[in-house]
Amino acid sequence: MTGRKIIVIAGPTACGKTEYAIKVAENTGGEIVSCDSMQIYKYMSIGSAKPTAEELSRAKHWLVDKIDPRDDFSVARYRDMAKDAINDILSRGKTPIIAGGTGLYLNSLLYDMDFSEADRDLELRQTLMDEADLFGPEYVYKKLEAIDPVKASKIHPNNLKKVIRALEGASNGKGIAEFSELTARTGDYDVLLIGLTRDREELYDRINQRVDIMVEQGLFGEVEELLEMGLQEEDISMKGIGYKEVIAYYDGQMTEDEAIDKIKQNTRHLAKRQLTWFRRYEDMHWINITELGEEGAMKEIMDLINDFLD
Repeated sequence: MTGRKIIVIAGPTACGKTEYAIKVAENTGGEIVSCDSMQIYKYMSIGSAKPTAEELSRAKHWLVDKIDPRDDFSVARYRDMAKDAINDILSRGKTPIIAGGTGLYLNSLLYDMDFSEADRDLELRQTLMDEADLFGPEYVYKKLEAIDPVKASKIHPNNLKKVIRALEGASNGKGIAEFSELTARTGDYDVLLIGLTRDREELYDRINQRVDIMVEQGLFGEVEELLEMGLQEEDISMKGIGYKEVIAYYDGQMTEDEAIDKIKQNTRHLAKRQLTWFRRYEDMHWINITELGEEGAMKEIMDLINDFLD
């Protein structure tokens, strides 16, 4: 036991993590550290379901609205920023509440992860993109042909994204995606893991309603402004659900209704993947809000937290 206690509130998108994290912060005097790969970006408020001004006023939030979406951002950088925030909160005798649905970000805080290979991937990616700009995609494709002609034969020379991804894999044999594997806990913190969930029908209804609200709030206009800032489909920040589908609409690949339906479908798929991810944590305390009701769920959460903090 380290005595450095942190509370984690995780779960699928649209299950209510923001509201419950704020209530926990209000009840404990704690501060919230976002664990969301989209809410960290500036100018991307609607599509990321960022906390509202009223919600932000109720509890101190860290790592929300911090990074320009045109800048590169990595899991390693998130981990460093989040640990700095946690140390700051602990140094003032308060409790950090890690809240969000990005499993890889949570892994980076709880598990020993070596990012050296991932960092090299990012450096190589930038070098290859620069070479493609200077000499054309064919130049980069010939590199892949020389290293792995079989893989090269399955990729069109002009599909630069796939060519670069193949070269990254060939260069070190380990892709960034493999960091999803659980290793040993860091031992940096004493952790209470709380997983929020709802029955599938209710969760999917909440997802569909949230997307409709995002559209009403101006999601399409938000994406248009980001495109006007120079952001493109290739940017990491624009690969988030809600953004890539609207880009497809503006590219003429689907109608507005089709884009909205696709956002709902992809968000439901995301929720399913998030649940699968978080269920691998053996010490996760699951709270089914549908079964317990809002007040019953909050009572159970606070019972767990009070026992943990005593």
